[in-house]
Amino acid sequence: MKVGVLTGGGDCPGLNAVIRAVVRKGSFHYQDEFVGFLEGWRGLMENKSIVLDSAAIAGILPRGGTILRTSRTNPAKKQDGLDACIATLKAHGIEALVAIGGDDTLSVAKKLSDRGVNVVGVPKTIDNDLAGTDYTFGFDTAVNIATEAIDRVHTTAEAHNRVMVVEVMGRDAGWIAIHSGVAGGADVILIPEQPFDIDRVADTIRQRHSRGRYFSIVVVAEGAKFSSDVNPQHGAPILQDLGKDEFGHARLGGIGNILAREIEKRTGFETRTVVLGHIQRGGSPSAFDRVLATRYGLQAIDMVHSGDFGCMAALRGNKLISIPLADALSKNRTVDQEMIKVADGILDRLVDEQETVGT
Repeated sequence: MKVGVLTGGGDCPGLNAVIRAVVRKGSFHYQDEFVGFLEGWRGLMENKSIVLDSAAIAGILPRGGTILRTSRTNPAKKQDGLDACIATLKAHGIEALVAIGGDDTLSVAKKLSDRGVNVVGVPKTIDNDLAGTDYTFGFDTAVNIATEAIDRVHTTAEAHNRVMVVEVMGRDAGWIAIHSGVAGGADVILIPEQPFDIDRVADTIRQRHSRGRYFSIVVVAEGAKFSSDVNPQHGAPILQDLGKDEFGHARLGGIGNILAREIEKRTGFETRTVVLGHIQRGGSPSAFDRVLATRYGLQAIDMVHSGDFGCMAALRGNKLISIPLADALSKNRTVDQEMIKVADGILDRLVDEQETVGT
C-alpha cells in the first residue's frame, strides 16, 4: 500500500517518533511505501513531498520538531483547497493518509474523510486537551520543561523576596499549568477553566508572606481569564493584537505580565514574570513521549491496514484503541475535578476557610 504522512499545527516533541514508527512498521511488516507531505496541509495542497524510507527516518527518534515541517494552513479556507488535496493524493497514488495533529489538523482530516479519502488521525496537542484520548505526546515533555523552570525561579524568588509569575502554554485547558504547578510546588495556579479574582490572588500572597514566607510562585496558563475589570473583556483571555490564524484562533499572550503588574500594585511586593512560550515545544522528547508517540504510530499503521478510516488512534488507560474523528473533535478536554482537588489539597489556603485561589 502507498501511504501519505503529514504533520500539521504547532510542533511538539514526539512528532518524529510517530513518523518513524509508522514508516518502520509499514515498511518492514506490511511492505508499504510512504510519501511525506511537507508543511502540513499546505504541502498536500501544493504537492510538496519527500520519500519517507528507512534512510529518511534514521536517527530521528530523539529529535524534536518534525522532519516534515508543519504549518497552520487550513485547506477548507482556500478556494478549492480540499479538491487540491485530493488531487495531490491521486497524483501520488496514495491509498491512505496518516494525519498527525490536533483538533484543527484533524478537522481537515474529517472533511477529507467525509469526501471519501482514507484518513487515519494521530492526536497531537501539547496542551493535552484533545477529546477521546487520555494523553497526547509532547505534553509530558512540556510539563517537565515547565517544572524545571519553576524549580529554577524558586531560588531567585527566595533570594530577592520576590513574587515570580510563570506563564505556560494552555489556550483552553490548564493541564500544563496544573501539572507543572503541582510538581514545582507553586503557591497559586491559574487555569482557563476557572476565571480568577485578582484581589483574591493578592490576598493569598499577602497571607503567605505574613506567615514568614517572603516569596511566592504563581503559575498561570496563557488562556487564564480575569473575572475582574483588569481585562476590559471580563472573563476573556488576554490577546496579542496580531489577528487570527486560518483556523480562527487569536494569538494569546500577555497574561503573565499583566498579572505580575496587578499583583505588585495590590501587594507592594516586587513581582517578575517568566514567559516560557516556545521553549516548551522545543528540544528532545521525554522518554514517556518517545514511547507514547511510537505506540501511536504503530497503532495508526495498523488502523490503516484494518480499514479503520475516518478514525483516530486514542489512549484509554494503557490501551491504544480507535475512535471516530467526530468523537475526538466533539469538545476540548479540560482539567477534571479530580486533578483540581489534587492541586487544592497542596496549595496555600486563604484565611477563614476560603477556597484556594485558581483551583
